[in-house]
Amino acid sequence: MGVSSNNSDEPITEINLTPLVDVSLVLVIIFMAVAPFAITAGIKVLQSKASAQVGKVSVSDSVQVKLLSDGTLTLNGAALARAEYPAAVAKALLKSADKFVIVKADPANKVGQVVGLLDEARQAGALKMALMRN
Repeated sequence: MGVSSNNSDEPITEINLTPLVDVSLVLVIIFMAVAPFAITAGIKVLQSKASAQVGKVSVSDSVQVKLLSDGTLTLNGAALARAEYPAAVAKALLKSADKFVIVKADPANKVGQVVGLLDEARQAGALKMALMRN
């Protein structure tokens, strides 16, 4: 590319394009490698609707469990001891058409207590579960 001349006193007036092309190609390669990471796949979260859907089970058809902050446990409005819960929820699920359990808990409850209720409801045969706040 360069023109060689025998006279070394003349200044070099031509631009050397080799470093410019090298840097440009490196930038293109970097952008090609980073482009797939720029498009991130997010988790789609479905928002609940406020209106009741046709064909959905009403709250009265489901099994309602309430855990208060003092440890009081109720199943469909009837108080029961914690040791009786697995058998009582299994009996209530036999009467439920859709095997839906709603657990209402106070914010002061420990997560382990609430998860234990959900786990025992699942083991008793619950197909659908919801967690609500008192």
